[in-house]
Amino acid sequence: MVTFFKTIDVTRIVKVSKKRELKFNMLLDWCIGRAASSVKEFYLLPVGDKLMRYDSIAVNTIVKNAKSEVSSCDILYTEDLEGFNREYLERTAQVAAKCQDLDLSDDCMVIGTSAIIDTEIDGAVGMNSGIFNNPFLIWGRYRKKWLRYELPISFQFHHTQMDGAHAGRFLANLQEEINKL
Repeated sequence: MVTFFKTIDVTRIVKVSKKRELKFNMLLDWCIGRAASSVKEFYLLPVGDKLMRYDSIAVNTIVKNAKSEVSSCDILYTEDLEGFNREYLERTAQVAAKCQDLDLSDDCMVIGTSAIIDTEIDGAVGMNSGIFNNPFLIWGRYRKKWLRYELPISFQFHHTQMDGAHAGRFLANLQEEINKL
């Protein structure tokens, strides 16, 4: 596993979130899916000694559930922001209420995310257990810097799935998608 650290400008997400009353993490998840969908390596996943190819991508989000614990929720990426938002709200509410994970990993390649919004972090490195080889993004709370908002993120990926150039292109695509939001 390889981990990149990057600070991205999330000013546009903050503004759209407030203006349209949409969740910040939903918008960031959608931008992640949009940025990943243009990089063919995101449709691949190392599983054992094979490289599995999927036709679709989902973005995983962690949900605080009714027991004040966390559950995992996969949201199928779609280019339609309104549809993605509806699916995000429905699925996360279901996961929160039932305290059960919703998993799409049999049907699509899932990009993991973890938002640790209670604290500011400069980065995080996950441990490769050999079970989860999915690309994974981690972030904390965004920071205001002058008239902009910045968010340090960590992006971990399996080197069999992609190399540094693909990962770098994804991070550049992510910033572009945020700016176009």
